[in-house]
Amino acid sequence: MTSLALQRSELGKLADKILADERFTEAEALELFAHRDLHALGALASLARQRRVGNKASYLVNRYLNYSNYCILSCQFCSFARKKRDADGFELTVEQMLQKAREALALGVTELHIVGGLHPSLPFDYYLGFLRALKSLDPRLQLKCFTAIEVLHLAWLARKSVPDTLAELKAAGLDSLTGGGAEIFQPSVRSQIARGKESADEYIDVHRTWHRMGGRSTCTMLYGHVESPADRVDHLRRLRELQDETHGFTGFIPLPYHPDNNLIPVDHSPSGLDSLRTIAVSRLFLDNFDHITAYWVGLGTKLSQVALSFGADDLHGTILEEHIFHMAGAGSPQGRTEAELVKAIRDAGFTPVQRNTFYEAIRVWDDGRSITSPT
Repeated sequence: MTSLALQRSELGKLADKILADERFTEAEALELFAHRDLHALGALASLARQRRVGNKASYLVNRYLNYSNYCILSCQFCSFARKKRDADGFELTVEQMLQKAREALALGVTELHIVGGLHPSLPFDYYLGFLRALKSLDPRLQLKCFTAIEVLHLAWLARKSVPDTLAELKAAGLDSLTGGGAEIFQPSVRSQIARGKESADEYIDVHRTWHRMGGRSTCTMLYGHVESPADRVDHLRRLRELQDETHGFTGFIPLPYHPDNNLIPVDHSPSGLDSLRTIAVSRLFLDNFDHITAYWVGLGTKLSQVALSFGADDLHGTILEEHIFHMAGAGSPQGRTEAELVKAIRDAGFTPVQRNTFYEAIRVWDDGRSITSPT
């Protein structure tokens, strides 16, 4: 049964496509971005979400760990990267990373999310070394590391092919690739915001290679800067096509652009309405993705709660220490406790589920009680 908002809207006819498991076209996605009835759009996305994952919404107990912000690139949108001459650059030793990991394990994390800049001088053995060292702390700890451009940089350092580089990283302890670095795939937009970075085809090929090796990864889209709705739909189409091919993406994370301390002349971040619309269209168009994340760091907790009624089914993680978005002006906290994420999900009217890196349930919370799920 469709909601009253859909019954009263011209979008009601699209509900039949969802119920019939029919795919939305690019033209329909563009129409949805332009549609003024946000309530009906949210109801349509909620219908698709309910059919895909039911009333559950997930979170992750994790820690972010940036090994360095020194980077040989100068992406226009980036507020995180520094050059060696900059006073606020940093570089962690393996022991410093281990200490942060020990602290995180004491808090019950199941994942370390590790990315950094393209460091100008760290050797390939440094990356293999910290993977092995971190995995030795607890073999159950899941290591989600590296963007596609980092993988290409590491392949250059190792003087190996991308498949051979990924195989070495996997043998050292890599469990999953991150989805960062996708930005916007459309070449003219990409050249404006990330000149010198890997191309869309290179990003896609790194993830395709990893998927063919049996690996899983997430993917992202940075929205709300100089791109158009058509550029967003093109981006989503490319991700949907690779997912049709490999089925290797575990989830999609749309990332709102934050404009502080960088070189893209945008006056303000995407509005809350734009973010909800983007999440809803993503749910409807990416029909081969189970999970859409409302990234609370970029959206704020309250808007992320609302996004759960616009197609999202995940709030991401506890994080503990986030640099990239906060250096670009995000006003959200550095981290959230597990209790805060559980409460946020429950207050939004959904059943909280603690997940692992691969969106597999660890615990389901019912009426304030934790029910451990079989693994």
